[in-house]
Amino acid sequence: MTEDEARNWLRERFDVSRETQLSRFADILTRGASEQNLIAASTLAELWARHLVDSAQLISLAGDGEGTWLDIGSGAGLPGLVVAVLTDRPVILVEPRGKRVEFLRSAADELGIADRVEVIGSKVESYKPERPAAVVSARAVAELGKLFAGAQHCTDSSTVWVLPKGRNVQSEVEAARRAWQGAFHVEPSITSPDSGIVVAKRVRPR
Repeated sequence: MTEDEARNWLRERFDVSRETQLSRFADILTRGASEQNLIAASTLAELWARHLVDSAQLISLAGDGEGTWLDIGSGAGLPGLVVAVLTDRPVILVEPRGKRVEFLRSAADELGIADRVEVIGSKVESYKPERPAAVVSARAVAELGKLFAGAQHCTDSSTVWVLPKGRNVQSEVEAARRAWQGAFHVEPSITSPDSGIVVAKRVRPR
């Protein structure tokens, strides 16, 4: 997917004000990347396809609910801040690294969405949510079994997990099935033919 194709994909699915807001986030992300290693410098030329659309494609996979979206290891705000920009959902970003926490809070404030974006400065294992998340995402954080184990206390039987994975996605699913049960399927990524997105529901230990 080229940068033009990425922008067109977003334009077809979201209104102009959302796209404008996402452009602001792209500027914030580019600026922040020069100050700390938010994303690999080699991917800046492909920011819209490699990071923004790669994050935005998770939204339709999560369903139409209005509950809280929990993003684990948010880092640069991918996908958490993209979700917050493109939807009206409350979003919780869980990130243990101090500088990333500062970046996320500053970015949410600059984007005018701090009223529904909460940044938690800890590992997800230590986070105590008030209520189960409707959706859980995690981009390049850990293998499936570890994600389920670390965040299960933040979910219930209705939670939808949307987890982007690389070329080993099928083997990760098979490994996770040894200790976890539920409804699992893999959606192809529109931004990378070698990648897939695990969509899991009713996740529980065996």
